[in-house]
Amino acid sequence: MSYIIDALEPYTDVVAQVASIVTIAHMFTGVLLCRDIYNKKSTQGTPAMPFIGGIAMGAMVLKHGLILNDTAMLQVNTVGIILNLAYIGVYYHYSKDKYNEVLRPLGIAVAIVSVVIGYAHVESADKVEFRYGMVVTILMLMLLGAPLLDVRNIIEKKDASSIIFSLTVMAALVTFLWLLYGLVIKNAFIIFQNGVGFTLCSIQLFLLFLYGKPAGQKKRAKRLAKKE
Repeated sequence: MSYIIDALEPYTDVVAQVASIVTIAHMFTGVLLCRDIYNKKSTQGTPAMPFIGGIAMGAMVLKHGLILNDTAMLQVNTVGIILNLAYIGVYYHYSKDKYNEVLRPLGIAVAIVSVVIGYAHVESADKVEFRYGMVVTILMLMLLGAPLLDVRNIIEKKDASSIIFSLTVMAALVTFLWLLYGLVIKNAFIIFQNGVGFTLCSIQLFLLFLYGKPAGQKKRAKRLAKKE
């Protein structure tokens, strides 16, 4: 592994560019979910949290980008906020329970973002970069690991349909690339943030591999196989 990292050091900028491109591509996976919602004319089976979380995290990381004066962070997260606002607009249109599915969790997210960004304005200038970054990292990992809160239920029912495959695959790829970048530049903060994130995504992918289809679908598939 160390040999690979050493070999990539001359291409640090390339690794960062690839990671940025894949991150933006990850943001476009919401289009697939919106297409499914449009085709079904319903949000059933599709949680709003990825979109609401995307808006909230985008706003908080955007503030981090302002603190660091990082142009790439500003550009990527501005795109992310705009896309997720569009996605939640589609979700809201087709939602049957607009208050509980969209408005209530969105209100909670706005409150959390307001508190976190407010904290950045009162923290001392010499500590805000690290401390605010840690707060955002913890919230990001909570968002990535949220589907695992239902892991006991997933295992008992042998149904991992609550985990969205396209988002999880792209999140795993994004966190892996940024982990690689962190290893190349030897940045412990980036390594920790994306190492934990990649681990959480990997666990979800493993659950999808084991229980990707709801139990009912598996039983129907077995019955069809027997008939054939």
